[in-house]
Amino acid sequence: MKALVYRGAGKPSWEEAARPALQKATDAIIKVTQTTICGTDLHILKGDLPAVTNGRILGHEAVGIVEEIGSGVTGFKVGDKVIVSCITSCGRCANCKRGMYSHCDDGGWILGYLIDGTQAEYVRVPHADNSLYAAPKGTLDEALLMLSDILPTGFECGVLNGAVKPGDTVAIVGAGPIGLAALMTAKFYSPSEIILVDLDENRLRVSKEFGATQTVNSTDGKAVEAILAMTQKRGVDVAIECVGTRATFDICQGIVAPGGHLANVGVHGKSVELQMERLWSQNLTLTTRLVDAAATPMLLKTVVAKTLRPEKLITHRFELGKIADAYAVFGNAAKERALKVLISAPL
Repeated sequence: MKALVYRGAGKPSWEEAARPALQKATDAIIKVTQTTICGTDLHILKGDLPAVTNGRILGHEAVGIVEEIGSGVTGFKVGDKVIVSCITSCGRCANCKRGMYSHCDDGGWILGYLIDGTQAEYVRVPHADNSLYAAPKGTLDEALLMLSDILPTGFECGVLNGAVKPGDTVAIVGAGPIGLAALMTAKFYSPSEIILVDLDENRLRVSKEFGATQTVNSTDGKAVEAILAMTQKRGVDVAIECVGTRATFDICQGIVAPGGHLANVGVHGKSVELQMERLWSQNLTLTTRLVDAAATPMLLKTVVAKTLRPEKLITHRFELGKIADAYAVFGNAAKERALKVLISAPL
């Protein structure tokens, strides 16, 4: 088969690779029909995640068709259309029983990281019964694809960890796909204000279309001052960090009101400074989390009902064989005005 293979920092290669085979009775082989690119994939290509070794097939998001199942798989059959979750979970270990599927003893985030991933014609999915979701008929595949990662990530790591409540003032720092997913799902809880912060004026414009009540362009380095002015110097009840840099984390530290929540979602490749000398008395809650995808069944219902329309996040479409072009666009998101890129394979 063909696949996108990691050949070292800055060296993705679209090449021939061995088609995956069943390794355990609980595995399934999925023919990928749609996949996409995540910001984490860009981190991998920069060499930020040394656990990714030469020869690894990238990607952890997909919709596809069940091609083959192991003898232990009971919830799916050959020919079923499925969503491949970014999180693989056995459902039986101590962490899975606590709902912490991202820390599964035999799974977690492994696709495209520790085992071969979804940016290929076929992918092996371990623990298929717990790591796949049936795709309802009549729902757009491109909407379902957003359930692989970004919707549960924005919701669980940002909205749930941030404990968003009715009437809250929420600031989301980073208006990329994850930030917009947090925006879409924060609206479940009827906050009074949702402020989006970004350097990119186009993404701020898009965030308005998705329901942001106010936006702040942080290019001038005065985002904290602007948000404090908007909130009569009180700050926000919930700050959701969706980028993973010191600058964006500092904005969040600077705008959280006493008793508020700072929910970190972004992937941090470098250390940040916790301003404890200023925050120690503020009754704040700081949370971190890997997505567990425990909320995927609930989010799937909202997508089927069209309460959420995550397909609107897709700005560019490519064939699987043109995945190098998709990376070029996604890697230059500001210039290309890119959010999510849809990569489709022929049936």
